[in-house]
Amino acid sequence: MKRTITIVCYDICDPTRLRQVYQTCRAYGQHMQYSVFRADLTEMRRVQLIMALDAIIHHGDDQVLFIRVGPSGGCSEDSFWALGKPYLEPPKGPRVL
Repeated sequence: MKRTITIVCYDICDPTRLRQVYQTCRAYGQHMQYSVFRADLTEMRRVQLIMALDAIIHHGDDQVLFIRVGPSGGCSEDSFWALGKPYLEPPKGPRVL
């Protein structure tokens, strides 16, 4: 299945919802910064993530942004860069938890 790198960032007003959104995003991607995740998603996983977050957030107060960076294997080395502490690319291949 084709995978796309997506940046997910959020602004959540309630601490309980904030924790729920964080835990949900953590299940789908790599935590990059305070409210920013990088996720390597198939279309099905992207829809599942959107549905999970949709059930948590308060649509009048909260915001979640999704930014598609490009195909998983097609992103260039300079797609992600940082000022200050270096950005470390997530490890490739299977992970044992």
